[in-house]
Amino acid sequence: MEKNVSVSSFGPGGLDLTSAFFKPILNSDPPIPSNRCTKISVVGVGNVGMAIAQTILTQDLADEIALVDAKPDKLRGEMLDLQHAAAFLPRTKFTASVDYDVTAGSDLCIVTAGARQNPGESRLNLLQRNVALFRQIIPPLAKLSPNSILLIVSNPVDVLTYVAWKLSGFPVNRVLGSGTNLDSSRFRFLIADHLDVNAQDVQAFIVGEHGDSSVALWSSISVGGIPVLSFLEKQQIAYEKQNLEDIHQTVVGSAYEVIKLKGYTSWAIGYSVANLARTILRDQRKIHPVTVLARGFYGVEGGDVFLSLPALLGRNGVVAVANVNMTDDEAEKLQKSAKTIAEMQSQLGL
Repeated sequence: MEKNVSVSSFGPGGLDLTSAFFKPILNSDPPIPSNRCTKISVVGVGNVGMAIAQTILTQDLADEIALVDAKPDKLRGEMLDLQHAAAFLPRTKFTASVDYDVTAGSDLCIVTAGARQNPGESRLNLLQRNVALFRQIIPPLAKLSPNSILLIVSNPVDVLTYVAWKLSGFPVNRVLGSGTNLDSSRFRFLIADHLDVNAQDVQAFIVGEHGDSSVALWSSISVGGIPVLSFLEKQQIAYEKQNLEDIHQTVVGSAYEVIKLKGYTSWAIGYSVANLARTILRDQRKIHPVTVLARGFYGVEGGDVFLSLPALLGRNGVVAVANVNMTDDEAEKLQKSAKTIAEMQSQLGL
């Protein structure tokens, strides 16, 4: 669709704001037109996979949902349980199978399946088992839905998004991970709780690794359009940097706390991934901190490292990466996070 000149520039011959605010994704495919029904496939029907499927269903984001898992009885049980709620939900076709043929023609393939860590098992050994699992998952998804978008949720999400990209052969814009989208939601909630405002009025990002080396972008936080730190400095209101770090550490530890209390996380990641699905499939052009190929952004160089950056998402997946303001310290931490992930990727031999 042709956009009004005033949307992207200030007057005739004015500054092109789109190119100023966003850095485009190179070597990406053009958008694929589609007038048919929307189909989403979810691989893995554990707590996370079913929370995602249930949220997608209740938000009426798909005409058809396909479920795939290695356990046929659990798979059929989950499908029937959702089908029995048909009278209370939007009309959606459900299919379920251990065979990937059921995913054919998907617009979006969401992968939540992953190997669980055994007692005493090293992180590298667990990662290698997940790579072996992805060798069974990603190629058939890519073959049966060659125009789909792959959304990886399995952990470690950054490295496994890289693995999915390598195994699928898809252009880089059509492979992304859930990344720090949920971490950023937790971050926004904590800031909103401190200021007693609605979390939707807080603009804040966690970037980098979905894990211990993530980076909180304090310099770009705003509430109701007001840049928080610069406002405090202008008003000469003192604040402790340690307090900011404590909030970030609370974000990092949030998932561990939930797992300790209830055994697993499910609802928040379900809403987070459904939110990403809505943005992508409805071409909403919203900015989400998700796992993307980071090479060439914010000083990240030296290989095909995947980590979370504030990305503009649409019907074709990753449209661009936003040029969010970062301090030198934040950029340095992001580059350090990238090195941590690059070291893990280098041991995979892909």
